[in-house]
Amino acid sequence: MDFRLSEEQEALRESVRDFAREVVAPAIAEHYEKHTFPYEIVRQMGKMGLFGLPFPEEHGGMGGDYFALCLALEELARVDSSVAITLEAAVSLGAMPIYRFGTDEQQARWLPKLLSGEALAGFGLTEPGTGSDAGGTQTRAVLDGDEWVINGSKAFITNSGTDITALVTVTAVTGTRPDGSKELSTIIVPSGTPGFTVAPAYSKVGWNASDTHELIFDDCRVPAANLLGERGRGFAQFLRILDEGRIAIAALAVGLAQGCVDESIKYAKERQAFGQPIGNYQAIQFKIADMEMKAHTARLAYYDAAARMLAGEPFKRQAAIAKLYASTIAVDNAREATQIHGGYGFMNEYPVARFWRDSKILEIGEGTSEVQRMIIARDLGM
Repeated sequence: MDFRLSEEQEALRESVRDFAREVVAPAIAEHYEKHTFPYEIVRQMGKMGLFGLPFPEEHGGMGGDYFALCLALEELARVDSSVAITLEAAVSLGAMPIYRFGTDEQQARWLPKLLSGEALAGFGLTEPGTGSDAGGTQTRAVLDGDEWVINGSKAFITNSGTDITALVTVTAVTGTRPDGSKELSTIIVPSGTPGFTVAPAYSKVGWNASDTHELIFDDCRVPAANLLGERGRGFAQFLRILDEGRIAIAALAVGLAQGCVDESIKYAKERQAFGQPIGNYQAIQFKIADMEMKAHTARLAYYDAAARMLAGEPFKRQAAIAKLYASTIAVDNAREATQIHGGYGFMNEYPVARFWRDSKILEIGEGTSEVQRMIIARDLGM
């Protein structure tokens, strides 16, 4: 087993790292404070090809793989998580379902703009009253002639209300199975469709430069051809998407954790206390050493999950382990980085204040820590 990156992978990582430091870092604090979406950064990421990283060139992608996306996410999150989650959701939740399950016509219509970053897409799964119980979906879609009529709502949907959002894919109950359970399907709803309302942006604890909304569907009509994938396969489809997405979220969490190490080392060398840099004190050295250990271990976990996925091997358990561990240590590292910075760690002008506020959602989004433990236990036969 060799976890060293190839020359091409290392070049990608360096390119994104430079972009994060030179373009994202100087601009993101203002967006974060004002709760504004960083359109200019997104445009530049599009020009770099980041939105098309794991897609074939025939669809307008870069011909890379999912691991390439993870490398980019890690480097972006070392500087800012709002930008990183914008990319992660745009690819794994926005474009990937259409690539995985879309018809030739759906792919031709939507993928070119999504993979170039000219447009974004959201994935409408979570609902206000269901949370982790995705099987409890209440949103319904009824086939009326050659149209689906959708009624219901979705909560916490990323990239769903920007000026460049082109569509959301929505999970909905489309019938009842022979055993009495719900038949779930996934349907594409273009932005601006009558009956589709994007509620005002949430006021969030973190990810303040990321776009997140509640979505409301009131007799929203879309063509029957907007069904994504096979009718009744919606549950299986979003489970596949979430399994992959957990690896991406793990990579993002590792980036945040590593960013905490970066900022703590920098601060520990500059901050003087009792006549010398605080980094000279073993108490600080040990904190930073533990933070680096956790980030390194979490990185290996998502590398392993990604390698299994790309090899076509089962990876559900490994993805859950990577997501669970990486999100846990991201919170740990953010807390320790804030402690190392002391009072300045509580000031928004320091990146670690953003890291601290951004870290907690990583234990909740794309499957809570409790859900990850359930997945791991079930895969162990328990």
